[in-house]
Order: sequence, then C-alpha cells, then structure tokens
Amino acid sequence: MNQDELLARLNGFEWNDFECKRAQRGVPEDAYKTVSAFANTAGGWLVFGVSERDGELEITGVEEPDKVQNDFLAALRGGQKLNRVIAVEPRKFEIDGKHIFAFHVPESSRADKPVYLKGDPRQSYIRRGAGDEQCTPSELERFLRDAAQDRYDGMALPDIPVDRCFDLETVKWYQAQFARRNPEHPEIADPIEFLLNWNFIVEQSGSMLPTRAGVLLFGDGRYVRQILPRPVLDYQRIDTPFDQWSADQRWHDRYVFEENIFQTWQGLVARYMRIAEHPFSLDPATLRRNDDPPDYVAFREAAINLLIHQDYGDHGRKASIRLFADRTIFWNPGDAFATEAELLDPTEKEVRNPTIVKAFRRIGLSDQAGTGIRAIFRNWHDLGRVPPKLKNDKARKEFELVLINRPLVTEAMQRFRQTIGVNLTREQADVLALGLGRSAGERISLTDIRGLGVSTTQQAKQIADFLVRQQLLQPVSETLFEVRDALRQRFARATEQVTPQVPPHVTPHVTPHVTPHVTPQVTPQVTPQVLALLRKATGEMARQELMDALGLKDRKHFGDAYLQPALEAGLLEMTIPDKPQSSKQRYRLTEQGRAVLKKDEA
Repeated sequence: MNQDELLARLNGFEWNDFECKRAQRGVPEDAYKTVSAFANTAGGWLVFGVSERDGELEITGVEEPDKVQNDFLAALRGGQKLNRVIAVEPRKFEIDGKHIFAFHVPESSRADKPVYLKGDPRQSYIRRGAGDEQCTPSELERFLRDAAQDRYDGMALPDIPVDRCFDLETVKWYQAQFARRNPEHPEIADPIEFLLNWNFIVEQSGSMLPTRAGVLLFGDGRYVRQILPRPVLDYQRIDTPFDQWSADQRWHDRYVFEENIFQTWQGLVARYMRIAEHPFSLDPATLRRNDDPPDYVAFREAAINLLIHQDYGDHGRKASIRLFADRTIFWNPGDAFATEAELLDPTEKEVRNPTIVKAFRRIGLSDQAGTGIRAIFRNWHDLGRVPPKLKNDKARKEFELVLINRPLVTEAMQRFRQTIGVNLTREQADVLALGLGRSAGERISLTDIRGLGVSTTQQAKQIADFLVRQQLLQPVSETLFEVRDALRQRFARATEQVTPQVPPHVTPHVTPHVTPHVTPQVTPQVTPQVLALLRKATGEMARQELMDALGLKDRKHFGDAYLQPALEAGLLEMTIPDKPQSSKQRYRLTEQGRAVLKKDEA
C-alpha cells in the first residue's frame, strides 16, 4: 500500500480487509483482536493514527510513533498476546505532519489457524464486514479440523465393520474404471485387497479398519449415513431466472443424495444429461463421435470440485447445486485454502481431503492437480459467456461458484466497439466488454482479467495498461480498474437507441446448458442475419438443418447472431417450448416472422 492508496481508502470506510485505530500513545488492546481476525480470515491492513468520527475516517496521527510501533511489533513476536508469531508488513507515512502506521497482516496457513489471544483458543476471531467477531464453537471446530496433522478423510474408523461396510457394486465399478485408466498397474480382482492396496482400508494392531474416505467413497448407504449424518449433496432444478425466484417457490426437480460419493456422482450426471443440450461432432483424427454437452467440462469440474473439497466433518451444513434458468450455483461447506488468484494458477494446491481427491484423479474424473478451476473458466470463456463468479469466504468457511449463462459480448457491445476508434485484440475487447457489463463503480481486478482466459497476472496487467492508455479504462490502484465514466455514458446512450419492435420473447425454461441468454437491456432488431435465417426457415426445421441451410458451422455464432435474436423478437418459435433441450426440437416461423418476410419480399 502506498500513500495514494492509503488516502483513497481513508476516503471510504473500514471493511473486511481494512481497519483503523486511533493509537495515539499506545497500542489499543482490541488491535490484537483484529490481528487474530485478519490472520484467521484473508488478511488485511491495520492502520494506526486514524480515528472514526461521524461515520468518516479522520487522520489524528500517532503522537509517540517509536513506542507504538516497537510495542506492537514486539507483541506480535513475543508469544504472550498471540499463540503464533505474526510477520506483518509495516508501512510508515507522514501526512500533514502526522505519523501514520499501516501494517499488513497476512492470512495464516491452514496448519497455523486458528490464531488466538492469551493462550485461549476460544479467543479466536474472524473478520466479517468491518467487524471482528469471536469464533463460535462450531467455527472453532472447523479451524481445528482443518489444521489437524492427520487429515480427516484418512482417519481409520474402528467402529465400522470392514467386511460389511462397502457397497461392492461401487467398488467393482471403480476397479473397472481404474483398470481402463491405468493398464500398467497389475490388476487386483479382490475388492478388499484392492481397497487395502490404495489405503481405503488400513491395518492397525493386527486389525483391518476402513478409513473415512473409504466409507464415504465406496460405503454402503447405512454406513455412509452413520459417519455423515447429513446429505452429501442437495440437487435442485428451479426453472426460473435467479432474479425472479423467491425462497418460497417450489423447485421443479429435487434429489437429496445420501449415498456414497461415487453413487452421488453417477446420479448427478444422469440428471444433468437429461436436461443438457447434446450436439455432436467428429474428431478429425479418430473419427469418433463426441456428444458431450458444450458446457460439460465446466459442470463436471464444478461438481467434482464440490464433491472432493467439501468439509465432511461439518455435519450442520450440506453442499448444494441449484440450477436456475440463467445460472447454476454450486455451494460448499468448507473454503479453499488458496486465494482466488492462486486458484487460477496451474500449480498444485493444498487440499482438505487428499485421499478423496486422489481417488477421483486415479480414474480421470478430474483434471490434473491444480487445474480444475482453470478448466471451468476456460470452458465458460470458450462458450462466450461472462466469467464464473467465485466467493471463497474464509470467515464462514464456505465456497460458492456461480456459472452465469449470459454472453460476455452482446450485439450492442459489438456495435459500440466500431465507434470508439481503437483496434482491440480479442483479449482487450473481452476486458472492455466485462467492464461495460458491470455496474458503475464496480471495479475490474487483474484476477478478473485472468478469468477471461489470460494466462498470467503480467499479461493481464499489460492488457489493462493498454486500455488505460487508450482512455477506455482508468486505474483505481495497481491492480484495480474501472470503465471511464464518459465511455460508460456513451455506451448507455447507444444502448438506449436500440428500441424493441416487439415485446421480448420469454422462454418458459432455459437451463444453464442451452443457448446463451441475451441481456434484457439489448433487444434485437431484424438484423441481416436474422432476415437471412427467416428466408431459410421453411416448415419445421432442426437447429442443424437451419445451420446447414445458411452454410454455418459455428454453433455459438449461429445461436448468438441468428437463432436467439429471432426467438427474442418473436419471429421464430420452438415446436416444444417447454423442453428447449429436446432432441426433437424444431423451429418455425411465427405470424410476426411471416409478416417480416412478406414485407421484405415486397
């Protein structure tokens, strides 16, 4: 943090990574609560010499700077105030002749949490909003469970009978997948011997004991429920856009999975495949058909991430997947130990359940170590959609991933780009589109830019700096940017000039696995592409038939530029509107569409 950034923060207010203390002649006792909270959560800046008055931050200065700084740093290393040595990053500023200290408290590692006061683990704090909150007993248990040297999923279970606790069909299924994926390994036909070989069963004091991971992955239902008295997963399909849904509305399909993890995975895939779009293509090298849904990679990695990384010791909260008409929300009890930026790096990450993670990777059900989140972002970007949203809440120890089914670059943005007088690469145009699609005042971070398929932070910074030089973005800090107000206003005026010809068509049920949703403020007109599509629409035609008639091969381009605008304008309609994903789906002209064609021919 430099002086300009500090002054910018002082013009705002305290929040989850920024706390100010008066500290004129000594270190206030509650400063150590903030140190504990920052260390246990996601880190933050603790500033001395600033007071709050009437809801605003005011520089009052530290009157005895040497004493305050030395006392504070000595306490952080002395082991009396806190149970861990905290290595802060100090900064000293002089503003209007007044001394200010800023200390960056880093997040502690998994094994070093919780950081607590006066030798009492009950005096552990977490940061929520602008406050330091003492941990509840359940929150403290989560910290202690994650910090344990013996990982929770690898512990042996002496009270579970090894000869009766496993579902043999699940074990045989896994053995078959393993043999297909790892032909170099000698085959072990006996299920118990196989589980023993891979440490799902361990030998202790002459007895064979199942591990917790073994029962969770392969267990018979009654034993799974014995060690996990809450569901593995709550799956809900809600055929309503997220913003139009209220909690009192009933879901359209729900299944609460209380089976073992692999049975849960199989059941989840079966439900997904029933509603997913299934185009197919041929691999030019192998000539084998590929009929995975377009967003299967993102769904697979997000669902597996949910199954392998959740906190199975948390019996009060259950994982959930909620499929809305315009997005899918994956929610997990248990935070990621890495930061959001680190999750986008192709490196090995520390994981909560190493035995469960390895079990999935041995049969190829997850990407290589450390690449799952990257694969989700890459797949979503390839589909032309806005980046997924991550919320890694280290205070509540929960993780949420949202796949939003909305195009990143709308037709309005494409038209607007032609008016700004700057030639942009695809990456630069994507960043500008991301900024224009956000609310005024909503910043773009370098991590956000990396979520658009940019490999490194350095490359993200180069793209942002170019857009700043072109007067399209303005920097807020070294890592934060926003669209310039003048440009945003120009875009708003250009968007307002696009007036609808007919009320927008509302699709009764659009799952997150269908043609990208068009943002409400951009209602398509009868473009040349739409008119070309109407001319080819004779009778009832399948999507591929329409593409062939137009000579198009890119499904996404066809959907974005031709089919979706025609549907939105009410010029085409589905023959099975309540089942958009049906393999028997066809499209035909509406009365409005025939009128447009007649007018064009005249």
